[in-house]
Amino acid sequence: MVFSIKTRQETIGKLQAEELDLLIIGGGITGAGVALQAAATGLKTGLIEMQDFAEGTSSRSTKLVHGGIRYLKNFDVEVVADTVTERAVVQNIAPHIPKPDPMLLPIYEGEGATTFNMFSVKVAMDLYDQLAGVTGTKFANYTLTPEEVLEREPFLKSEGLKGAGVYLDFRNNDARLVIDNIKKAHEDGGLLASKVKAVGFLYDDNNQIIGVKARDLVTDEVFEIKAKLVINTAGPWVDKVRNLNFKRAVVPQMRPTKGVHLVVDAKKLPVPQPTYFDTGKHDGRMVFAIPREDKTYFGTTDTDYQGEYTEPKVTQEDVDYLLDVINYRYPNANITLDDIESSWAGLRPLLSGNAGSDYNGGDNGKITDASFNKVIEVVTNYKENKVNRLDVEEVLNNLESSLEEKTSSPSSVSRGSNLEREEDGLITLSGGKITDYRKMAEGAMKLILDILAKDYDMSFELIDSKDYSLSGGEFDASKVEETVAENAKIGIAAGLSEAAATYIADYYGMNSLKIFELAKAMTPFAGLSLAESARLQYALEEEMVLTPADYFVRRTNHMLFKRDELDGIIEPVIDAMANYFGWNDATKAEQAETFAKVLAESDLKYLKEGE
Repeated sequence: MVFSIKTRQETIGKLQAEELDLLIIGGGITGAGVALQAAATGLKTGLIEMQDFAEGTSSRSTKLVHGGIRYLKNFDVEVVADTVTERAVVQNIAPHIPKPDPMLLPIYEGEGATTFNMFSVKVAMDLYDQLAGVTGTKFANYTLTPEEVLEREPFLKSEGLKGAGVYLDFRNNDARLVIDNIKKAHEDGGLLASKVKAVGFLYDDNNQIIGVKARDLVTDEVFEIKAKLVINTAGPWVDKVRNLNFKRAVVPQMRPTKGVHLVVDAKKLPVPQPTYFDTGKHDGRMVFAIPREDKTYFGTTDTDYQGEYTEPKVTQEDVDYLLDVINYRYPNANITLDDIESSWAGLRPLLSGNAGSDYNGGDNGKITDASFNKVIEVVTNYKENKVNRLDVEEVLNNLESSLEEKTSSPSSVSRGSNLEREEDGLITLSGGKITDYRKMAEGAMKLILDILAKDYDMSFELIDSKDYSLSGGEFDASKVEETVAENAKIGIAAGLSEAAATYIADYYGMNSLKIFELAKAMTPFAGLSLAESARLQYALEEEMVLTPADYFVRRTNHMLFKRDELDGIIEPVIDAMANYFGWNDATKAEQAETFAKVLAESDLKYLKEGE
């Protein structure tokens, strides 16, 4: 189904021509999730995004779908249960995107925000496995001795190492999760346009919002979109959208914080599996080191942010902090600024009104040592059938807090979400995290359908989004490896190498078959392999790629995890795009220059050259 520059103008025309049931402002993961459910439910659905889809927060995460074991530091069992349940739902509807990738949690004597020792981490992991339903499976947790840890990760600091726990977590491709939600919404009739910015609201006689004024950032045209309901899912930009209403005072909801990740070659920092550890700085933070595509990336920072939202930058202070942490935890690595191949900085859409944290080692209020020991004891007794579930619940419900936060650090701001309808009729869905995006969208849809029923006498049956596959995810989630292998055979028959066919089959799910069909019928673009040519053609025709950065950063992992191969394909890709879009020489040069700036920023050129 075509979703490209060829359909974009038609989409914008339809957005202007007919009143929508729902208009969504913001095309990150939250807006994409709402769009999928709204379009599948049968609403006349529109979505506008001022950048590329996922260009903001939703392509700049740690690229994991967490199970939430960090909550078990404070034995927040309910949150862990919710998180692992929802993670399983996302893996079911998008089995080609989240992939199981067990996490290693090293335990050190006398240090750590983890709270855990070797005994308590085993208790927590066993409880985690029960909540996740993986007890007795190949993904069940286990512990390692110090010797086993160092055999697996010889670069890890050995001093004070007591061992490690290994538990199930999932790697994620955040930008692809967004685009495959967007594509599914398009397939179901949604009208979705990137690079269209909301610049004002439309009102009825009662000052209720009935649409937006929008600017097409490609043509600079300003136009109106009318809708019965408008929902604001703009992530860190939520307050900026709310402030488009100049008729009332807006109390800020958001407190964005910045997170930074750095990428080095895996030979420089060999990490065989995702690893999660305390910073060693006694600052309550945790850092990940994660292998991906022959690279290792590590992060994240968590600092308050007040700069320009569209392009948060990695600063020297960010780099110094992460290098201090990584070289402390991997003392023989000696990573320097010059080793960094690529990087990204993103803003987290944190809510300002809650001092409890569920991110990066922050605490909801640390429990006392007595309470902690009581929990360990009762959970151990429960496993040995010495007490019943009610005994466990009584202990968990009566934990004593040893910390009352009067002010909140950036690492202790709630990652919870907020849904409300404001006095002007604007629905705002803010906060949250990637793992919860579908659940957040479902909650918003229930409110939206209730309003449509009461105010417009419109009746819809909400789609069961727990079983509604994303684009590319239409296969049995329990047979991912088998499906990849079968689809790869089709790619090989189309002329691709086994490695390229397998990579594409794994990356795109069932949409890989469309890429293989293109490969079978096309002549490669000048300077590009058949596999690259087919991926690019598919991205142009069915993934609304409008700029080189859309392709290199968010439709593929080229800029982040294949930096050493990127320089050789930039010019051929831009040449192919110029032919597809009909760019003249000036436009082509402008596009190349714009991407060069994006690349230089990822490369940290401005820091390496001392600019």
